Amino acid sequence: MSPAGAPDAGPFDAPDMSPFGVLDVRHGPADGPVAFGGRLGPPAAGELLAAYRHGLFPLPAADEYASAYNEAVYGDAVEAGEVALLPGGADPYVLAWWSPDPRPVIAPGGVRLGSRLARRLRNRSSWWTSADRAFGRVLAACAEARQPVWLTEELAATLMRLHELGAAHSGEVWEGEELIGGVFGVAVGPVLSLDSMFHRRPDAARVAVADLGARFGAAGGRLLDAQWDGPHVRSLGAEPMARSRYLAELSGEVGAVIPDGAPLSAARLGRPS
Repeated sequence: MSPAGAPDAGPFDAPDMSPFGVLDVRHGPADGPVAFGGRLGPPAAGELLAAYRHGLFPLPAADEYASAYNEAVYGDAVEAGEVALLPGGADPYVLAWWSPDPRPVIAPGGVRLGSRLARRLRNRSSWWTSADRAFGRVLAACAEARQPVWLTEELAATLMRLHELGAAHSGEVWEGEELIGGVFGVAVGPVLSLDSMFHRRPDAARVAVADLGARFGAAGGRLLDAQWDGPHVRSLGAEPMARSRYLAELSGEVGAVIPDGAPLSAARLGRPS
């Protein structure tokens, strides 16, 4: 127990007692789940952070049919020991853990806006941005109408706990007092792993990524992890990084990186650096 008036030990300084510490991610599947099982929920927030620290992120099954699909597709690989099975949970196939190889990454200041959007921000936009001002609202907006459902209530509650502990962050874009775009992710040392984004105006999600990236870089961060490769993240400036190098980046000797959340004009993002 911490002394009176001092915060309880959080996941940043607690020893890694999670099942991920003994998981050999380096040799896991490159384009499929590395493991199944484990648990979510606010009491397991430290375990979720440990997963990110070891280069994994969760993909919960939306329902029992999705869980059955996981078992049908990957059950043989689990039986053969090619995909790990973690303790916790009655049905391990409800929770998959991924670590794609290669990993799409972006330098914090390297998010591409494009000349047209940069010019619009510079000349006409009244948008403004913030960080960690509306984490719960960003989380809810990212979950809206997404199919298949991966941001389950249990995962959302765990991420909210990580946010309270200072490990999960959101970037917000506003038009007046209306939240029109956002992004959220989990920070592990110098790496910010971006989980999801949303927009209610064209390009607002792109602005959110650029803004949160700039704030993270200014605080000492070195890398944005886009998790899943594809044309959209490539358009943002993502480049593939071998998983072995990505894991090395995660182990960089940098303390907790907390982006400044002060309200700022989005117009600054359109100015030449």
